[in-house]
Amino acid sequence: MAARSIVRFLALFCLTICPGRLLAGAEMHRLDGTPLTNSQIELEVARLMKARQVAGLAVALIEDGKPVFVKTYGLANVEKKKPLARDTILYAASLTKLAYTYMVMQLVDEGVIDLDQSIAKYLPKPLPEYEKYADLANDERWRKLTPRILLDHTSGFPNFRFLNLDEKLDFKFDPGTRYAYSGEGYNLLQFVLEAGLGLDAGKEMQRRVFDRFGMKRTSMTWREDFSPNVADGYDEHGKMERHDRRGAVRAAGSMDTTIDDYASFLAGFLRGEGLSAATREEMLKPQIAIHSAHQFPTLEETQNPANAKIGLSSGLGCVLFQSPVGLAFYKGGHNEWTDNLAIGIPAKKRGLLLMSNSILAETIYPALVHYLWGETNLPWSWEYSVPGLPPPVPTD
Repeated sequence: MAARSIVRFLALFCLTICPGRLLAGAEMHRLDGTPLTNSQIELEVARLMKARQVAGLAVALIEDGKPVFVKTYGLANVEKKKPLARDTILYAASLTKLAYTYMVMQLVDEGVIDLDQSIAKYLPKPLPEYEKYADLANDERWRKLTPRILLDHTSGFPNFRFLNLDEKLDFKFDPGTRYAYSGEGYNLLQFVLEAGLGLDAGKEMQRRVFDRFGMKRTSMTWREDFSPNVADGYDEHGKMERHDRRGAVRAAGSMDTTIDDYASFLAGFLRGEGLSAATREEMLKPQIAIHSAHQFPTLEETQNPANAKIGLSSGLGCVLFQSPVGLAFYKGGHNEWTDNLAIGIPAKKRGLLLMSNSILAETIYPALVHYLWGETNLPWSWEYSVPGLPPPVPTD
């Protein structure tokens, strides 16, 4: 029923654009300087969404540190025929990690934490004495963990402990020795800041990130005022999943936001606001090379030599690679019903943000990014390795 509904209403809503924003006098260009028009984007978005029956999609383009194009397409809820709008609440998923790292780096600037100091320094008692981390009682390697190691995904933890058969937290390798994406690492850093330094992660994000960039419809936990205008998610079969009302702050990915709000943050980050030049440079400096063939499963040991050709590596809170026009970073964010992608080229202050309430969006993102920007060298086969989805729509 849901899949048929998407087909029925997509033609109506893909080209029925909720009030968008194209700045007066703004010009859009691909990375090679080729002009890009509003009408060109409309047609390509409609074509790709129809090809994979993507429920809703939000697009933002940033040039010279300013959002020059912000528009939404399709539906926030297919069954109710509810359009996706610029102020519709979308689940940020792991886009949360980039914003959270930005907040943490402010603490580094202020000398509140040191990226290379053991977390043992900040905790009033050993980590395993806290109930949440009692699983590590017989493994002193926790003392090797630092904020840097937790932010660059070299903690040695699985992505989440519940992925283990016994659902207990453990080290899969020595901290700092290899890359393996881990939400557990981010949640542990949140725990250290809260239990050790008395900082409230939700309040710090509000004060240091959301307020700074005027993100009035963004929160680390669910707010009831979001209810009238929220996007529900859709899996690969078009089955709807109600938007999760998250009640606890999780640095790994509890943020709700809108395309307008997150584009405002991304643009500000590209402008260099809120961080010293040195700290921002540290955040966007290769921390460790990424050799794995795919991001998920996180502990996969198969390697891809092609990663070295684009300098694929971990930054802090993001992944780095060499684009045709210089160093680029990106951060994805997805679950079974959500797919988001934020890309930035710091030296050019260029950004591209895609947010969708459909997991099928990842099958159109490679073609859409290529259309909007041209060749980027973004490592699609590393980022997207979820079995069971249709193949990506070919790039024209």
